[in-house]
Amino acid sequence: MADYKGIKGFTIPNVSSDPSNPIIGQIWYNSTTDTLKGEVVGVGAWASGNDVLTQRMSMGSCGIKTAGMIMGGDPGARTDKTELYDGTCWTEDNDMNLARGQNSSAGTTSAAITFSGIAPTVSPIIRAETETWNGTSWTSVNDLNSSRYGPGGFGLSTTAICVGGINPPTVLASTESWNGTSWTEVNDLNTGRWYIKGTGPSTDGLVAGGTTGSVVAVVEHWNGTSWTDTTVINTARSGAGSAGSSSSNSLVYGGTTGSPSALTETWNGTAWSEVNDLATARLDGGSFGANNTSAVFATGGTPTRVAGTEEWNAPDSTTVTVTTS
Repeated sequence: MADYKGIKGFTIPNVSSDPSNPIIGQIWYNSTTDTLKGEVVGVGAWASGNDVLTQRMSMGSCGIKTAGMIMGGDPGARTDKTELYDGTCWTEDNDMNLARGQNSSAGTTSAAITFSGIAPTVSPIIRAETETWNGTSWTSVNDLNSSRYGPGGFGLSTTAICVGGINPPTVLASTESWNGTSWTEVNDLNTGRWYIKGTGPSTDGLVAGGTTGSVVAVVEHWNGTSWTDTTVINTARSGAGSAGSSSSNSLVYGGTTGSPSALTETWNGTAWSEVNDLATARLDGGSFGANNTSAVFATGGTPTRVAGTEEWNAPDSTTVTVTTS
């Protein structure tokens, strides 16, 4: 029977203490503790953060864990309120020009864009309006070509993508690209759907899940020109949160499978893996984050609206003790 050296070509190092900077895949025997150890991809967990000031559902959101924002949404009636998150606390800032819910967004806390949604106090109800944020205030700019609510959004304030959504009874597959001045229709999704959120830049984006009337597990990759179907998420859902800076480091969490979900899945560019659940199952919250190791899910519905914030932290790698049974 082959031993480790025969398989790998080298023996497991015997050390008196764990290495200070192990790399993923490294394995060693700690003679002090009499344990076989190895370094694996980091295992993340959700931790509680401070509550938002106005609990709501179905809002725009963007940014990273230490500098994020939510805007609009439905706290019982559509709102124009904006809140900023500094990684610890939420602060209310200047309102949008149009109160709306089920809007989407892209960008950062210093340069953001929000678009689409439902604004029931004005006519028509389903909106195409776009607003940009300069770090201080919102400015109305050119409208989308197609009014919709519940689309996916990703990119930056000058290079955003709006995709999917619904303008009843029509479920949209259309994609629009923003160049900092106006929207242009580009290639459609392969599967039209709404209640989706995207991740990544405008040339390397990902949208996962959503609903066509029934929740789906479909995932599509945007390369700046067209959409390609890729590996589906493990659990079909809509209204989920998402985070990621490219199509190879995304996180999808929460949403609804028919009832609120706490499930979290991480994407490495090839496969989706289920990781630790949210503490509170919820849908239609505000979500943002730099990648699949750092993210936020704030407010949303259980389905009752909640104010809570959860933060996702996942180290690049972690040391584990190898056991046998």
